[in-house]
Amino acid sequence: MKNKILVVDDEQSIVTLLQYNLEQAGFEVVTAMDGAEGKRLAESESPDIIILDLMLPNIDGMEVCKQLRQQNIMTPILMLTAKDDELDKILGLELGADDYMVKPFSPREVLARVKAILRRTQVQPETSVDTDQTEEQINIGNLMIYPGKYEAYFQGNQLELTLKEFELLLYLGQNKGRVLTRDQLLSAVWNYDFAGDTRIVDVHISHLREKIEEDTKKPAYIKTIRGLGYKLEEPKGE
Repeated sequence: MKNKILVVDDEQSIVTLLQYNLEQAGFEVVTAMDGAEGKRLAESESPDIIILDLMLPNIDGMEVCKQLRQQNIMTPILMLTAKDDELDKILGLELGADDYMVKPFSPREVLARVKAILRRTQVQPETSVDTDQTEEQINIGNLMIYPGKYEAYFQGNQLELTLKEFELLLYLGQNKGRVLTRDQLLSAVWNYDFAGDTRIVDVHISHLREKIEEDTKKPAYIKTIRGLGYKLEEPKGE
Protein backbone atom coordinates (compact mmCIF):
# COMPACT_ATOMS: atom_id res chain seq x y z
CA MET A 1 0.00 0.00 0.00
CA LYS A 2 1.31 3.43 -0.94
CA ASN A 3 2.03 5.96 1.77
CA LYS A 4 -0.30 8.94 1.51
CA ILE A 5 1.00 12.51 1.75
CA LEU A 6 -1.17 15.59 2.14
CA VAL A 7 0.36 18.73 0.58
CA VAL A 8 -1.20 22.02 1.68
CA ASP A 9 0.13 25.15 -0.07
CA ASP A 10 -1.52 28.08 -1.82
CA GLU A 11 1.15 28.35 -4.53
CA GLN A 12 0.11 26.17 -7.46
CA SER A 13 3.70 25.88 -8.71
CA ILE A 14 4.85 24.42 -5.39
CA VAL A 15 1.89 22.03 -5.17
CA THR A 16 2.59 20.82 -8.72
CA LEU A 17 6.33 20.45 -8.05
CA LEU A 18 5.81 18.49 -4.83
CA GLN A 19 3.02 16.35 -6.20
CA TYR A 20 5.01 15.37 -9.29
CA ASN A 21 8.18 14.47 -7.40
CA LEU A 22 6.39 12.62 -4.60
CA GLU A 23 4.27 10.62 -7.04
CA GLN A 24 7.38 9.78 -9.06
CA ALA A 25 8.85 8.41 -5.83
CA GLY A 26 5.84 6.15 -5.37
CA PHE A 27 3.67 8.11 -2.94
CA GLU A 28 -0.04 8.83 -3.12
CA VAL A 29 -0.56 12.59 -2.93
CA VAL A 30 -3.61 14.56 -1.83
CA THR A 31 -3.51 18.35 -2.20
CA ALA A 32 -5.23 21.42 -0.80
CA MET A 33 -4.64 25.10 -1.45
CA ASP A 34 -6.07 26.67 1.69
CA GLY A 35 -5.98 25.93 5.39
CA ALA A 36 -9.64 25.01 5.84
CA GLU A 37 -9.52 22.42 3.05
CA GLY A 38 -6.16 21.14 4.33
CA LYS A 39 -7.59 20.61 7.81
CA ARG A 40 -10.63 18.82 6.39
CA LEU A 41 -8.45 16.46 4.34
CA ALA A 42 -6.14 15.83 7.30
CA GLU A 43 -9.19 14.66 9.24
CA SER A 44 -10.84 12.63 6.46
CA GLU A 45 -7.95 11.20 4.44
CA SER A 46 -5.73 9.96 7.31
CA PRO A 47 -2.45 10.84 5.54
CA ASP A 48 0.86 9.42 6.73
CA ILE A 49 2.53 12.86 6.56
CA ILE A 50 1.29 16.42 6.11
CA ILE A 51 3.43 18.98 4.26
CA LEU A 52 1.93 22.24 5.47
CA ASP A 53 2.70 25.78 4.32
CA LEU A 54 2.79 28.46 7.01
CA MET A 55 1.07 31.23 5.03
CA LEU A 56 -2.35 30.01 3.85
CA PRO A 57 -5.70 31.66 3.11
CA ASN A 58 -8.75 31.07 5.38
CA ILE A 59 -6.78 29.37 8.15
CA ASP A 60 -3.00 29.75 8.31
CA GLY A 61 -0.66 26.82 8.78
CA MET A 62 0.02 27.61 12.43
CA GLU A 63 -3.69 27.43 13.26
CA VAL A 64 -4.19 24.25 11.23
CA CYS A 65 -1.33 22.61 13.11
CA LYS A 66 -2.67 23.82 16.46
CA GLN A 67 -6.22 22.59 15.79
CA LEU A 68 -5.08 19.16 14.59
CA ARG A 69 -2.97 18.64 17.69
CA GLN A 70 -5.86 19.77 19.90
CA GLN A 71 -7.94 17.04 18.25
CA ASN A 72 -5.14 14.55 19.07
CA ILE A 73 -4.37 14.06 15.38
CA MET A 74 -0.66 13.30 15.68
CA THR A 75 0.15 12.85 11.99
CA PRO A 76 3.73 14.07 11.42
CA ILE A 77 3.75 17.62 10.06
CA LEU A 78 6.54 19.05 7.91
CA MET A 79 5.97 22.80 7.94
CA LEU A 80 7.08 25.07 5.10
CA THR A 81 8.13 28.64 5.85
CA ALA A 82 8.59 31.32 3.21
CA LYS A 83 11.59 32.87 4.89
CA ASP A 84 14.29 31.89 7.33
CA ASP A 85 12.44 33.40 10.28
CA GLU A 86 13.52 31.98 13.63
CA LEU A 87 10.28 33.06 15.30
CA ASP A 88 8.16 31.25 12.71
CA LYS A 89 10.21 28.07 13.12
CA ILE A 90 10.01 28.03 16.90
CA LEU A 91 6.31 28.91 16.98
CA GLY A 92 5.56 26.12 14.51
CA LEU A 93 7.45 23.62 16.61
CA GLU A 94 5.78 24.82 19.78
CA LEU A 95 2.37 24.26 18.21
CA GLY A 96 3.23 20.66 17.37
CA ALA A 97 4.97 20.59 13.97
CA ASP A 98 7.60 17.85 13.76
CA ASP A 99 9.93 19.53 11.30
CA TYR A 100 10.24 22.56 9.07
CA MET A 101 11.83 23.58 5.79
CA VAL A 102 12.55 27.05 4.44
CA LYS A 103 11.55 28.04 0.92
CA PRO A 104 13.05 27.80 -1.61
CA PHE A 105 13.89 24.11 -1.23
CA SER A 106 14.85 21.30 -3.55
CA PRO A 107 12.40 18.44 -4.21
CA ARG A 108 15.26 16.07 -3.37
CA GLU A 109 15.52 17.54 0.13
CA VAL A 110 11.76 17.28 0.69
CA LEU A 111 11.83 13.67 -0.44
CA ALA A 112 14.73 12.90 1.91
CA ARG A 113 12.88 14.41 4.85
CA VAL A 114 9.66 12.58 4.01
CA LYS A 115 11.48 9.25 3.78
CA ALA A 116 13.27 9.92 7.05
CA ILE A 117 9.95 10.59 8.79
CA LEU A 118 8.43 7.41 7.34
CA ARG A 119 11.40 5.32 8.44
CA ARG A 120 10.88 6.51 11.98
CA THR A 121 7.11 6.08 12.00
CA GLN A 122 7.18 2.66 10.35
CA VAL A 123 10.17 1.06 12.03
CA GLN A 124 7.90 -1.44 13.74
CA PRO A 125 5.29 -3.28 11.66
CA GLU A 126 1.99 -4.17 13.25
CA THR A 127 2.52 -6.97 15.73
CA SER A 128 0.27 -9.19 17.79
CA VAL A 129 -0.79 -8.25 21.27
CA ASP A 130 1.36 -11.00 22.73
CA THR A 131 4.47 -9.67 21.02
CA ASP A 132 3.78 -6.15 22.21
CA GLN A 133 3.18 -7.27 25.75
CA THR A 134 6.47 -9.15 25.95
CA GLU A 135 8.47 -6.37 24.36
CA GLU A 136 11.03 -4.77 26.63
CA GLN A 137 9.86 -1.50 28.10
CA ILE A 138 11.78 1.35 29.69
CA ASN A 139 10.76 2.28 33.23
CA ILE A 140 12.00 5.47 34.86
CA GLY A 141 10.12 6.47 37.99
CA ASN A 142 6.47 6.90 37.00
CA LEU A 143 7.41 7.01 33.31
CA MET A 144 7.00 3.95 31.07
CA ILE A 145 8.11 3.89 27.42
CA TYR A 146 7.12 1.17 24.94
CA PRO A 147 9.46 1.50 21.92
CA GLY A 148 7.69 -0.85 19.49
CA LYS A 149 4.24 0.58 20.11
CA TYR A 150 5.39 4.22 20.03
CA GLU A 151 3.60 4.78 23.33
CA ALA A 152 4.61 6.32 26.63
CA TYR A 153 2.74 6.54 29.93
CA PHE A 154 3.21 8.77 32.95
CA GLN A 155 1.54 7.91 36.24
CA GLY A 156 -0.55 5.38 34.35
CA ASN A 157 -1.88 7.87 31.79
CA GLN A 158 -0.90 7.68 28.12
CA LEU A 159 1.03 10.73 26.95
CA GLU A 160 -0.07 12.55 23.81
CA LEU A 161 3.24 12.95 22.00
CA THR A 162 4.19 14.01 18.51
CA LEU A 163 6.54 11.72 16.63
CA LYS A 164 9.59 13.83 17.44
CA GLU A 165 8.62 14.18 21.11
CA PHE A 166 8.34 10.41 21.41
CA GLU A 167 11.64 9.77 19.65
CA LEU A 168 13.42 12.31 21.81
CA LEU A 169 11.93 10.81 24.99
CA LEU A 170 12.86 7.30 23.82
CA TYR A 171 16.45 8.26 23.06
CA LEU A 172 16.80 9.95 26.45
CA GLY A 173 15.32 6.85 28.08
CA GLN A 174 17.64 4.50 26.22
CA ASN A 175 20.52 6.58 27.56
CA LYS A 176 19.16 6.98 31.09
CA GLY A 177 21.60 8.83 33.35
CA ARG A 178 23.89 9.85 30.49
CA VAL A 179 24.49 13.48 29.64
CA LEU A 180 23.61 14.03 25.98
CA THR A 181 24.64 17.16 24.15
CA ARG A 182 22.20 19.03 21.94
CA ASP A 183 24.26 18.04 18.91
CA GLN A 184 24.03 14.37 19.92
CA LEU A 185 20.27 14.66 20.24
CA LEU A 186 20.03 16.44 16.89
CA SER A 187 22.01 13.70 15.21
CA ALA A 188 20.04 10.88 16.82
CA VAL A 189 16.50 12.23 16.52
CA TRP A 190 16.77 14.54 13.51
CA ASN A 191 19.03 12.36 11.38
CA TYR A 192 19.76 14.92 8.71
CA ASP A 193 21.64 18.17 8.68
CA PHE A 194 20.40 20.61 11.30
CA ALA A 195 23.90 21.82 12.11
CA GLY A 196 23.84 24.64 14.63
CA ASP A 197 20.05 24.60 14.91
CA THR A 198 19.93 23.26 18.46
CA ARG A 199 16.95 25.40 19.49
CA ILE A 200 14.76 22.69 17.96
CA VAL A 201 16.00 20.38 20.75
CA ASP A 202 15.24 22.93 23.48
CA VAL A 203 11.67 23.40 22.22
CA HIS A 204 10.98 19.66 22.28
CA ILE A 205 12.58 19.25 25.70
CA SER A 206 10.25 21.99 26.95
CA HIS A 207 7.25 20.11 25.51
CA LEU A 208 8.27 16.89 27.23
CA ARG A 209 8.75 18.61 30.56
CA GLU A 210 5.24 20.06 30.36
CA LYS A 211 3.92 16.51 30.11
CA ILE A 212 5.99 14.68 32.74
CA GLU A 213 7.20 17.26 35.25
CA GLU A 214 5.18 18.53 38.22
CA ASP A 215 7.31 21.69 38.24
CA THR A 216 8.88 22.53 34.88
CA LYS A 217 11.16 25.09 36.56
CA LYS A 218 12.55 22.38 38.85
CA PRO A 219 12.42 19.26 36.69
CA ALA A 220 12.82 15.90 38.43
CA TYR A 221 13.19 13.78 35.28
CA ILE A 222 14.79 15.74 32.44
CA LYS A 223 17.71 17.67 33.88
CA THR A 224 19.61 20.47 32.17
CA ILE A 225 23.36 20.06 32.51
CA ARG A 226 24.57 23.60 32.08
CA GLY A 227 27.04 24.02 29.23
CA LEU A 228 26.56 20.43 28.08
CA GLY A 229 23.02 19.29 27.38
CA TYR A 230 20.34 17.15 29.00
CA LYS A 231 19.88 13.83 30.76
CA LEU A 232 16.87 11.78 31.80
CA GLU A 233 17.21 10.25 35.24
CA GLU A 234 15.26 8.54 37.99
CA PRO A 235 13.68 11.21 40.17
CA LYS A 236 15.03 11.31 43.69
CA GLY A 237 12.85 9.62 46.27
CA GLU A 238 11.22 7.20 43.79
